[in-house]
Amino acid sequence: MVAARITVNGKETPIAPAAAHTTVLDFLRDRGLTGTKEGCAEGECGACSVLVARPGVHKPTDWVAVNACLVPALALDGQEVVTSEGLATVDEAGAATALHPVQEEMAVRGGSQCGYCTPGFICSMASEYYRPDRCAHAEPAVDSVGGTDSEHGPNGFDLHALSGNLCRCTGYRPIRDAAFAVGSPAEDDVLAQRREQSPPEAVATEYTRDDSAFIRPGTLAETVRLLGERPDAVVVAGSTDWGVEVNIRSRRASCVVAVDRLPELRELRVESDHIEIGAAQTLTEIERRLDGSVPLLAELFPQFASRLIRNSATLGGNLGTGSPIGDSPPVLLALEASLLLAGADGEREVPLADYFTGYRQSVRRPGELIRAVRIPLPLSPVTAFHKIAKRRFDDISSVAVAFALDIEDGIVRKARIGLGGVAATPIRALSTEAALEGRAWTAETAEAAARVLRAEGTPMDDHRASALYRSAMLGQSLNKLYAQTTEAVSS
Repeated sequence: MVAARITVNGKETPIAPAAAHTTVLDFLRDRGLTGTKEGCAEGECGACSVLVARPGVHKPTDWVAVNACLVPALALDGQEVVTSEGLATVDEAGAATALHPVQEEMAVRGGSQCGYCTPGFICSMASEYYRPDRCAHAEPAVDSVGGTDSEHGPNGFDLHALSGNLCRCTGYRPIRDAAFAVGSPAEDDVLAQRREQSPPEAVATEYTRDDSAFIRPGTLAETVRLLGERPDAVVVAGSTDWGVEVNIRSRRASCVVAVDRLPELRELRVESDHIEIGAAQTLTEIERRLDGSVPLLAELFPQFASRLIRNSATLGGNLGTGSPIGDSPPVLLALEASLLLAGADGEREVPLADYFTGYRQSVRRPGELIRAVRIPLPLSPVTAFHKIAKRRFDDISSVAVAFALDIEDGIVRKARIGLGGVAATPIRALSTEAALEGRAWTAETAEAAARVLRAEGTPMDDHRASALYRSAMLGQSLNKLYAQTTEAVSS
């Protein structure tokens, strides 16, 4: 097996002698690339952002920004990374001779004061700069009511690309000015040209240091066999959850198994009666490949953490942790999704409504892996996702509610409601569904069902919200849905 290595700014660099748990951030800084910073060590500030060459949606390769503080260096074995230092044009001696267009705009428009967060902003901005379809959307942006859209620039730049980057001193206006000023990549731009070539193939990895192992099997069959042999193994895809455990709680695993590049977990298929989404597809990939065809998912994605996190996070990981406040389970419950669980004895399908058995517990057996999420078709036409949190973006839910309703001739024929943050597991609001089905979709029906919804689950008091507030928000969410649907009909 070839020794583990990463191509960093065009130069192949061995990963050894790094520990198995070493992050990309520490790996880079240990090699003198100190533009990559640690701010929060849990994927919230973006000071550690770097670019990675990944399989593209519109071109063979996309330059994707990720949180280097969360990703194990070994997860990028055989891959290509570009840091803020690698964006500038340099001479043979390595001295910078010209700034990258993104760096230039940040400098001339006053987008940096102390400079600590700036390299991370630069890399996230560069990822959006190289997004292949950005320039196709370069036109005066307007919002849904015809006003100026402050989150999308006339150059097609989506400010959500920077939603995972925090700045404490400069202020965001000059950073936004820089983002909205960048043009199209030049024809001789090396990184733009690189998009036309395929990214590196995922390589099988087996690395051991100080009694800790990092393993990337080549196939699903190898993976489930390994998980059967190593019940102590920690399975990672985007590592957005495990990376926090490593950094903040100093967790270490004797064996980490990476599944993010397994071909069997990377498919997205639309069939006549269902959509099947591979468990290791990142949320960004799912969002761009579905392109709004599942409206409830399209409403979820912008509210799920930040773009930096979505560039790594997966549905398989979000469901696999079993968290009662994960954002995807309520949506998938409303969509009546099921999970395909792969194990040594084959594959089985489990409705998501039957998957969770207790706090961070599920029916998944030792050695089993979530291979895919299956969403049945056709979709309910009336959907909404309401996330109640202390911040509009990049925050954890206090309450999350997802609705999927079939309303025909003014009658609710079917109702599916998924809830998060109000019980030890994500749950279906079964009593509320029953209170809606077969009844006219009126303000009276909505208010009566809202009273039922307020009593669903077993909400608790914690630092995010009180139990009373959570219950109130459940009822309010259904009233909001009714107002939204009647407003849409009247318009």
